[in-house]
Amino acid sequence: MASAESLLADGSEKFHELLATSLEASSGKAMPQVEIRFKDLSIAADVVLANKDGSNELPTLANHAKKSLLGVAAKKSILHKDILHPISGVFKPATMTLLLGQPSSGKSSLMKMLAGRFAIKKNIKIGGSIEYNGTDRKEHVKNLPQLVSYISQRDYHYPMLTVQETMEFAHQSCGGVVPQRVLDSLQNGTPEENAQAKEIIQALYQVYPDVVVRQLGLTNCKVTIVGDAMTRGVSGGERKRVTVGEMEFGMKQVSFMDEISTGLDSAATFDIVKSQRSMAKSLKKTIVIALLQPSPEVFDLFDDVMIMNEGYVMYHGPRSEALRYFETFGFKCPPKRDVADFLLDLGTPQQEQYVVPGAGNVPRYPGEYAAFFQASAIYKETSKALCILYSSKTRTST
Repeated sequence: MASAESLLADGSEKFHELLATSLEASSGKAMPQVEIRFKDLSIAADVVLANKDGSNELPTLANHAKKSLLGVAAKKSILHKDILHPISGVFKPATMTLLLGQPSSGKSSLMKMLAGRFAIKKNIKIGGSIEYNGTDRKEHVKNLPQLVSYISQRDYHYPMLTVQETMEFAHQSCGGVVPQRVLDSLQNGTPEENAQAKEIIQALYQVYPDVVVRQLGLTNCKVTIVGDAMTRGVSGGERKRVTVGEMEFGMKQVSFMDEISTGLDSAATFDIVKSQRSMAKSLKKTIVIALLQPSPEVFDLFDDVMIMNEGYVMYHGPRSEALRYFETFGFKCPPKRDVADFLLDLGTPQQEQYVVPGAGNVPRYPGEYAAFFQASAIYKETSKALCILYSSKTRTST
């Protein structure tokens, strides 16, 4: 019987490459992929504020009776809040996108919406369209959790389970064994290729929890209970890694990760993001990760970057071109300033320190940046991609 140690003997990257190569050779087709497109996607909410009469009385029986006798109606003041202004974009398979944004920028709402986790209530209005491999999101309501995983900012666990037990529970909740449809598909290669693919995928599923524990550096605490605010368990950083590990099961093609670096040092964050990049490249996953202050080493691991502020998208394109793009407006990132921190400061009062003398009028508000971006060559390429019909050759079976 294979062990997690033997499967990862040459590192996670080599294992992911071997797994993908074997499955593709045996199935006779590329790894399942999911492309997400959203066009003019908007989210707005009507928020109830204080009563118009300014009353903030406690809801006692006496106050209720007084209002009833005086005929004071419960007139509410409604505030219209745009959570996401109309935005368009594409998240492609085999790519990893960094989502940067200040608190309340709308990045969590965007990820929840695309992952099917956004709670749509009566006071919420959704506009625009979302497509998965060319089909409308309404057709994927039931099976979306099988395709897309979402890791929230908060950690929700059974506190009395150990780290190992938590991983095993997550694995069993996703079936615990190789789906029969996957085994049935591994018969289009040579007899040797078919046998190797089945051997590797079955070996992985037998020790899947152990593999995830090793990949996330949780071996030393695997027999420690997870704990919570009331029960002492693993550290905050270890608990965050447990949250990430739970969502690795199920072989989903898309992963949205919201602030996964909370409680982690830069080295641990780098290892996790590097492992995610390996899965994106080898297993053709679509991965979007929101980080607040990534180190330069972590920043360089991403293919694309999306910058959000106040519900606007200020930039969404190649990471390597982001700095050059904003420098054309008259900004300059200081040599000792991390690029990610520089990008986060744009659209805020902090951007004044980056303005080049004599630059003239520069954009100052998120809405201005969004308008400039929608007129850019990068955005025009996105618009072209949204108009091209999705190719059924890469569509994953659902």
